Amino acid sequence: MVREQYTTATEGTHIERPENPYVYKIGIYGWRKRCLYLFVLLLLIILVVNLALTIWILKVMWFSPAGMGHLRVTKDGLRLEGESEFLFPLYAKEIHSRVDSSLLLQSTQNVTVNARNSEGEVTGRLKVGPKMVEVQSQQFQINSNDGKPLFTVDEKEVVVGTDKLRVTGPEGALFEHSVETPLVRADPFQDLRLESPTRRLSMDAPRGVHLQAHAGKIEVLSQMDILFHSSDGMLVLDAETVCLPKLAQGTWGPSGSSQSLYEICVCPDGKLYLSVAGVGTTCQEHSHICL
Repeated sequence: MVREQYTTATEGTHIERPENPYVYKIGIYGWRKRCLYLFVLLLLIILVVNLALTIWILKVMWFSPAGMGHLRVTKDGLRLEGESEFLFPLYAKEIHSRVDSSLLLQSTQNVTVNARNSEGEVTGRLKVGPKMVEVQSQQFQINSNDGKPLFTVDEKEVVVGTDKLRVTGPEGALFEHSVETPLVRADPFQDLRLESPTRRLSMDAPRGVHLQAHAGKIEVLSQMDILFHSSDGMLVLDAETVCLPKLAQGTWGPSGSSQSLYEICVCPDGKLYLSVAGVGTTCQEHSHICL
């Protein structure tokens, strides 16, 4: 309820109205007002600084609708120009360089490329270190430009698919086990040497072993026996001259005989010896050599 009080007065009279002690001033005054203005000004400064930093970062990092800096987003994936440094592992399906440049992978320690299956297990690994290149896989294969296998390695065998394997080391090639090849040949004007220092050397072939020297000689050296064995066939020595310089010789014929002809005799154990030729065979006369 509002009570209105009217006061009438005649002219010349002055009536003082009492002041209402319950009148409040609306607003912020004094130090509170100054603090509020200071806070608003500080927020405005921070907003301007953040906007400036955001614009500077966008400009420095080369942000654009197509990507960021040298990184471009294309329909085929990501395209990165120039040199880049990755501090953590990089997962990708395919990495290739531009057509007119090569792909360079560089690290201060080593470069490791892993292939994983759907369960996250490593199925293949290529590790390039400062002292060794290590490949961990079930099979390692090098192909030519047309897809022909040139070199294949697995747990069972090593296959060289090229037409020629050339070893240029001065010590040749060392094989701890057998070697299967259709041809072993030295470079022109170089000697071919097959050697087994402490064990035996065996050359086997289902359809024959052919030894040929076009401009030199064939020399076979052994500390013990040299065996030529043919299970179904014969041994043929086809040459203008067959020399056996250290073949044992029998005694000369009767004194006064000036002939220098000999016949080759064979002992039951296969040993050969020379006997002075006569009108008939003289092998029986000198058979004591077989004893």
